[in-house]
Amino acid sequence: MSKRLASKYKINRRLGVNLWGRAKSPVNRREYGPGQHGQRRRSKPSDYSVQLMGKQKLKGYYGNISEKQFRRYYDEAVRRKGDTSENMIGLLERRLDAVVYRLKFAITPFAARQFINHGHILVNGKRVNIPSYLLKEGDVVEVREKSKQLAIVLDAVQSAERDTPDYLEVDHRQMKGTFIRVPQLSDVPYPVQMEPNLVVEYYSR
Repeated sequence: MSKRLASKYKINRRLGVNLWGRAKSPVNRREYGPGQHGQRRRSKPSDYSVQLMGKQKLKGYYGNISEKQFRRYYDEAVRRKGDTSENMIGLLERRLDAVVYRLKFAITPFAARQFINHGHILVNGKRVNIPSYLLKEGDVVEVREKSKQLAIVLDAVQSAERDTPDYLEVDHRQMKGTFIRVPQLSDVPYPVQMEPNLVVEYYSR
């Protein structure tokens, strides 16, 4: 098992949830945390602990992005008009790696990030290798012609674990999709309950 994969599963066990809804997640078999103290009885969490867990869960879901980058999304969400929680979800779902994952061109957010880094993705016909690139409504995302027969892409497209949400349009035969609109929290198909309001509470302490 690779270090990246092991780390991904540790995130699941540390948070006690199957973040990506994957059948292979060890949290399906062991609901306690990793390490020698993982089975200790947990006391009632404090408000701070609940807020921190909400932040870590949302941050972990998007490929465990860095704290610095995640804080920038919060700051931008605050700056924009409207509900901060909804703004933050909109920003995270506009990330190129999130869209590549949603379009089922990659099996996990981690795989989507690596796929983009390696230059396999085009946005509006131009190669983009920045996973955090923010898409705009109407942007077209596609797998580069030379990469369409890669096993990791074919496996992801054929996976029955999840469906493509309706704020995206996809043609899996051409391996091309369109970012139709910025979603709201209720539109996003999270396998577990996400509470971006806890993130707002955490950073506004």
